[in-house]
Amino acid sequence: MERVRIEVELPAALAAQARAIVAEGCANDLDDLLAEALRRFLESHTSELTGAFMKEDVQWGLHGDD
Repeated sequence: MERVRIEVELPAALAAQARAIVAEGCANDLDDLLAEALRRFLESHTSELTGAFMKEDVQWGLHGDD
């Protein structure tokens, strides 16, 4: 799988929790943990995101890009 590097800023407490999970061995590294968390978020919100995009497209179609 092709990988893409991104840079994020996280609240310090959230970053500390993520590092602790990696240290406990629940994830190989921070990259894998964040990729899995993002994948799960996207899977659980796919229908919401699709609906929102469709609504935006309809609004654009009706009113243009103002």
